[in-house]
Amino acid sequence: METIGTVAIVGFPNVGKSTLVNRLTGSRAAVVHETPGVTRDRKELLCEWRNRRFLLIDTGGVDIADKSSITRSIADQAREAVAQADIVLFVLDAKIGITPGDEEVAQILRESKKPVLVIANKIDDPKQESLALELHKFGLGDPIPISGLHGHGTGDLLDEIVDYLDAHGGQGRPELPESAIRVAILGRPNVGKSSLVNKLLGQERLVVSEIPGTTRDAIDTVLERGDRTFVLVDTAGLRRKRRHRQGIDYYSELRALEAAERADIALVLIDASQGVVDQDLAVADIARKADCATLIVLSKWDISEVKIEEVRGQLRRRLRQRPAFIAVSAQSGRGLDRLLDAIAELFDRYVAKVPTPELNNALGELRERRQPPSKNGKRLNMLYAAQIHERPPRFRVFVNDQGLVTRDYAYWVENELRERFKLDGVPVSIDFVRRT
Repeated sequence: METIGTVAIVGFPNVGKSTLVNRLTGSRAAVVHETPGVTRDRKELLCEWRNRRFLLIDTGGVDIADKSSITRSIADQAREAVAQADIVLFVLDAKIGITPGDEEVAQILRESKKPVLVIANKIDDPKQESLALELHKFGLGDPIPISGLHGHGTGDLLDEIVDYLDAHGGQGRPELPESAIRVAILGRPNVGKSSLVNKLLGQERLVVSEIPGTTRDAIDTVLERGDRTFVLVDTAGLRRKRRHRQGIDYYSELRALEAAERADIALVLIDASQGVVDQDLAVADIARKADCATLIVLSKWDISEVKIEEVRGQLRRRLRQRPAFIAVSAQSGRGLDRLLDAIAELFDRYVAKVPTPELNNALGELRERRQPPSKNGKRLNMLYAAQIHERPPRFRVFVNDQGLVTRDYAYWVENELRERFKLDGVPVSIDFVRRT
């Protein structure tokens, strides 16, 4: 189903934008926390109402008075969201009333010439709707009293949005094709994930800062290249120690794990200037458990003194999926075309179907190469096999007695099939099933 338009949500920090986004989309896609400024990047989500779909863009809180570089970047992201939108939701905290920060946001919206709906949020009791009257001062239209937390008034708001987009012909977007490659970008904090996405897109789509933990939501961005569609999902940095995951970081990491679970490919970014550390291996293991195909990306290669041979040895010894790796520099753009080619090639293997005759020929060769295990005079016999699932591949091997399958032998079969069918970096699952 094609979307009927785009709606941006803007406002001063901590007025309840992300809570409203979660209410309108019926999800918990946006990180919500009492700390101001939790949302930093602009995040696009699908919203459906009355059998209509539209794109909702959540943005970071706009605080023009704060001159820090990260706050300026957040404000730039919000302006970009407004420029893309067919209509803008200007969210205010009706309980607090109008602040100087709200006045600054209102001026940005006036200058944009975009249609605006003024949202008087945090009116949790309908008896308090009179609090919205003060917001007429902006001259941007009648305020709409709602409670993003409790849902009061949000149905009427959705009606207004859909009616406007239907009447004014918003800029719709087609649905992503089934062949779109979902790519989760994982790594520990500050290894260059957002910088990589921005370089691939050729624009400052995500807030980039030297402050570890800049990205807090999982941010989806579509990239078209030739006949391929990539959905790049930038995620929060993953900390290895659970005791380091508190508050916002905890919920941000949950979003990162969810992003991995819905991805086809996980790019595990490693800061090549620091070499491979245990935390990088832990991130790669998260990708494996999420059933993603994995590609190791050595970022910041232009400032690295680590030799490729050292990295290759470490990764081959310690990562079960035996992923390939590629060196890139988001600063110079080195290696980015090769990276996209490698992602597309890995995806093709991830979704491929191994013909049953070829699979059983391989199984016969494995029986000849290594004698199967035995117990109490009874030897394991692998009878035949078939692939029962793709994206990722899952094989079913019928045997005379699955109790004879040892862990060591099962891993050996997995690795041999991975090598035979060029499935390096692809999660391979094998079910050994007794023939009935």
